[in-house]
Amino acid sequence: MPTQVLFVLVCLLAAPVLSEDNVHMITVEGEGADYWPGWRGPSAQGYVKGSGYPDTWSSTDNVLWKVSVPGSGNSSPIVWRDRIFLTTSRAGGRKLSLLSFDRTNGKMLWETVIPQNGVERGHDKNGHASATPVTDGRLVYASFGTHGLVAIDYDGNIVWHEKMPKLDNYHGSAGSPILYQNTVILYQDHQQESFVAAFHKQAGKMIWRTQRDTRTGWGTPVLIRAGRRDELIVSSQHKVTAYDPATGAEQWFVTGNKFEVIPTPVVGHDLVFASSGRAGPTLAIRPGGHGDVTDTHVEWQSPKGAPFVPSGIIVDEQLYTINDMQAIVTSFEATTGKVLFQGRLGNAPKEGFSASPVTVDGKVFFTNDEGETFVLKAGPEFELLHVNHLGSRTLASPALVDGRWYFRTQNELICIGS
Repeated sequence: MPTQVLFVLVCLLAAPVLSEDNVHMITVEGEGADYWPGWRGPSAQGYVKGSGYPDTWSSTDNVLWKVSVPGSGNSSPIVWRDRIFLTTSRAGGRKLSLLSFDRTNGKMLWETVIPQNGVERGHDKNGHASATPVTDGRLVYASFGTHGLVAIDYDGNIVWHEKMPKLDNYHGSAGSPILYQNTVILYQDHQQESFVAAFHKQAGKMIWRTQRDTRTGWGTPVLIRAGRRDELIVSSQHKVTAYDPATGAEQWFVTGNKFEVIPTPVVGHDLVFASSGRAGPTLAIRPGGHGDVTDTHVEWQSPKGAPFVPSGIIVDEQLYTINDMQAIVTSFEATTGKVLFQGRLGNAPKEGFSASPVTVDGKVFFTNDEGETFVLKAGPEFELLHVNHLGSRTLASPALVDGRWYFRTQNELICIGS
């Protein structure tokens, strides 16, 4: 048999078998699918179930309630049944805590302070409470960077607290924890020993830990099912890497990311889309394979213009991204990378968007740092329907449940509904 043919056969046998539409997110199932249990909701992609959500509001119109939030933070609210959970920081990062609110009226139910030692570095757009917590309906899991990963019950009691080594990142820590089977997964890239690790949900014991050779990153990983195997996708400095979420073993990687990476990858049309850097590239990657698959598994890439902070979103056949350096939204044909349209959303302050978009009722919603939400009609042409003004600085992404929006602004928690 010719050597070239043998090589092709070996590669085919080594790769996982992927069929049409056989790559998809591992989403929340059961009761949690009805709520907003973690970063970007049960889909981890900003998709909203149901209808009846208002698409117009102001600082007073369609506001059902508005309450003050002690401290500050950029983490997003999460929702389970009648509870909202939110992390916060006070005294310049010297007091960190998890808050619980009644989502029917916004009343704060309890605050649990996290044990800490010292103060981690921060940044104006990455304070000391940037990681969004996640819940399975029994415990709430929250990351406070160098101060550790904690599990807290619904009465506000700390069930376990897994301390972290000192994290040395020049803008502080950020990435949100995610759940996989019976584990909590977290990755932290910093100047010392970067890692991705899994912890037992009930006991907090570390199940596995994989050292990484990257040194900068603030993102959140995603979990996908690619053919016959599960993959944990981490988009970070210089490359996108897939790990086995059960063991931490590296599966494949693709190079091409820039130095600083924040956006969470999005998944659709059998592709993983990863954006990086200050207006760097967006990579469309076919998952699967082994080792360095840069030359074989990159379906397309944009040369520049990717978001620095906000994640993208896929709606039907299109991938939407917002260039937060210039306030320009781009719609790509997801399978080919063809640019369908571009349009400016408001003024163009540098790094003017932090929140990631959501989609509901055939519309895509982009919220900038000044609390303006731009409502676009989903489709192949740029059609800005209207702009809503909360009137308050907003860096966190919203949570949407039962026809209501929950926004965390600089000082408040706001419920929007009809």
